Amino acid sequence: MNRIINFIPNPRINLFGLLLIAVISTFFSGCMTLQEMEMLRNDINRLQSENTNLKAEIEKIKDKPGTGTASEESFNAIRKSQAEIRSELSGVVKDLQMLRGKYEENKEYNEKKLRDTGIELDLLRAQSNTYEGQIKELKNRLNAIENFVHIQKESAKEAPKQVEKKQEETKKEQPVAHEEQTPKTEIASAKTAKSRYDSAYNMLVKEKKYKESRELFEAFIKDFPKDQLTENAYFWIGETYYNEKDFEGAIVAYENFLKKYPKNQKVPAALYKQALSFIEIGDKKSGKLILEQIIEKYPKSPEAEKAKAKLAEIDKQPAKKPILKKKKK
Repeated sequence: MNRIINFIPNPRINLFGLLLIAVISTFFSGCMTLQEMEMLRNDINRLQSENTNLKAEIEKIKDKPGTGTASEESFNAIRKSQAEIRSELSGVVKDLQMLRGKYEENKEYNEKKLRDTGIELDLLRAQSNTYEGQIKELKNRLNAIENFVHIQKESAKEAPKQVEKKQEETKKEQPVAHEEQTPKTEIASAKTAKSRYDSAYNMLVKEKKYKESRELFEAFIKDFPKDQLTENAYFWIGETYYNEKDFEGAIVAYENFLKKYPKNQKVPAALYKQALSFIEIGDKKSGKLILEQIIEKYPKSPEAEKAKAKLAEIDKQPAKKPILKKKKK
């Protein structure tokens, strides 16, 4: 009987083992799915049931009357049951460790994915800010061009009125001239016009005083709207803006010249400078279209050769990537 008692498992040890299993399952419950937790609970319940049955069987053996010795077969059965319980418990622990490892891997993967997603969102925000700034800048340029065009139109409307008014005042002040004096007046007027035109031209080409030259050309146009040199005066106004690097103003001035005098010999030059102005403000598409127009309509002009060279230069240039602004903290 003493031998049997030595082989009876200690209830406190078994109870501690079950509590240990329960604690482990509770600790890792946050790392497993509901299905896996249910499976582990079933295994633990089964082990508890088997342990209870085993205890009952041992109690029966203890209380069974007899010679005081248990058969070897009963001891083997007890040992086998204990071994099976230990083996299954070991398997449960291994499964828990494996599940914990999978959880850690998934956790690390998800954290990395979240970090990468955050970086991509920051890049998208930076690109959005860049595009918004470019759109705002283009709107400002467009508004400036529209304002300039409006001013030019208003000036063009008022110019004939001022000329007529000045002519009427001149007629009132001057006495009636004889027929033989008319040619002399026209000659003097032509000399005056040529002198003022040359003065504005020299101010542009020799003295590089672009604003002053532009003002002289504008005054010349108002005072001599029908003079032969007036057509060129419109072109030189565009040149004053271009030399000042006011490319928006140059585009509008060249366009005004092209609409008024589409057959002037300086049209190819005006188109070429207008194309360069568009390229300078970042509108390469419009610039290329105008350069192609020069080659098509004026193939024998010097500007056509320049346009070909400029197109080749543009095609060789790599596309510029938008500069991402750093996000402010």
